Amino acid sequence: MNWDRVERLIGSDNLQRLHDKRVAIIGLGSGGGFVALSLAMSGVGKFVLVDDDTLESKNIVRHVADSRYVGRPKAEVVAELIRQRNPHADVEVLVGRLEQHLEVLERVDLVISGVDGEGPKYTLNQACLQHGLTAVYAGVYERGEGGDVVVIRPYNGPCYACWAAELREGLAVSNVDGEAELDYGMIGPEGTLEAEPGLWLHVTRIASAQADIALNELLMGSSAYKEMPANTVIMANTSMEILAGQISQPYTAVWVDIERDPNCLVCGDALRNELSAETQPELSLDDLMHSTGITLEENAEEQE
Repeated sequence: MNWDRVERLIGSDNLQRLHDKRVAIIGLGSGGGFVALSLAMSGVGKFVLVDDDTLESKNIVRHVADSRYVGRPKAEVVAELIRQRNPHADVEVLVGRLEQHLEVLERVDLVISGVDGEGPKYTLNQACLQHGLTAVYAGVYERGEGGDVVVIRPYNGPCYACWAAELREGLAVSNVDGEAELDYGMIGPEGTLEAEPGLWLHVTRIASAQADIALNELLMGSSAYKEMPANTVIMANTSMEILAGQISQPYTAVWVDIERDPNCLVCGDALRNELSAETQPELSLDDLMHSTGITLEENAEEQE
């Protein structure tokens, strides 16, 4: 594979840096599959793909794979698409739920959340905190009207639990200039963001930002790294009210910084003081969801 244009853009040292990085992508649906392929085409050389679902005919209009792959596990399909772009890529495929393969997080550099259900995101959040791993999460709103991407760095800012408690419940926060409140939160009865039936192009706009932010995280400390203005970006695909009383126009975005909650059940100060290197607390998922005001009847594992 000819990496000349990528090398000219970021430099040979940084290209090698990306080639050596291993990324875990949890959920290979419409968003996760796009992110995986985008990172592979940007120079990332090592992947761990985790998904327990198979590709169905209804997924085709919202997935990087086409009808030739219907009936096959999504993780295997995306792995094959990566290898078609980069035959030298190191791709590990794990067909199953994250809970069955938590040990893979011991040997990766970055985690990408491609799951749609809030429950699996909480599981991923706890695992990343335990392993000291940065994770990049994304969500798409009702009918694809917009979406968000957040970088969660362990104990350097919020964990996903306290981030979700602030945003997914629709609580008011200040924007980066402190001038307006955030009008936010579209959790459906199954505990997922109400994303259907957004077009794939609306999903991929959010996924493209997730991939780009993830790539930037992999380049941290290098000459190609770009400092982001905050930890969360919220994007509008159509005219929508992101900041209360203000209409954001299509293709615009707002950056906001969400702070860590010192009383968070997952990353709070009191809990951290009780932990030792050998022990971790047993936290109930129901307790975590209750702290955000979200109730689940059923968790969807991933986007179609």
